[in-house]
Amino acid sequence: SARTAVPEGLTLAEEEELRSELAKVEEEIGTLRQVLAAKERHCAELKRKLGLTPLDGLKQNLSKSWHDVQVSNAYVKTSEKLGEWNDKVTQSDFYKKTQETLSQAGQKTSAALSNVGSVISRKLGDMSSYSIRHSISMPAMRNSATFKSFEDRVGTIKSRVVGSRENSTDGLHSPSGAGDKPPQDNAPF
Repeated sequence: SARTAVPEGLTLAEEEELRSELAKVEEEIGTLRQVLAAKERHCAELKRKLGLTPLDGLKQNLSKSWHDVQVSNAYVKTSEKLGEWNDKVTQSDFYKKTQETLSQAGQKTSAALSNVGSVISRKLGDMSSYSIRHSISMPAMRNSATFKSFEDRVGTIKSRVVGSRENSTDGLHSPSGAGDKPPQDNAPF
């Protein structure tokens, strides 16, 4: 190697001694790298024989890292501070009133939904006990407000489509209002 000037404060003998020690340390590092590589191969072979996968190692590393975070001073202090804030918030009057209001609203909503579900179930149960054909033929069904409303709507739609026979000269009503004119015979069919 090219020889450089001796650093200030070192004698030639001290420099030689340091260079010798540096070469020795670099040789030890190389040896340690070889030993470490052999140990890593042996470790991988043992894990393979035990059926341990790299995912297991990752899980273990994450678990250890999370444990290290949980015992760290920053985490402990933050947890304590958040606990204090939580205690202050949950002990406040505003929180208690809000919690009571939400609890009551939840109970009332639950009761209302339960009642609606019961009514629907009962109605469906009533409907399922009769066949549709049987229900329509029953006088009670024909006299119900729902059936009468349906019947009225069907009648209204029928009168709009067909029209009254008194207003039409040939018995058909023209939706365009041209009932008095004879239909043109220029249809393609």
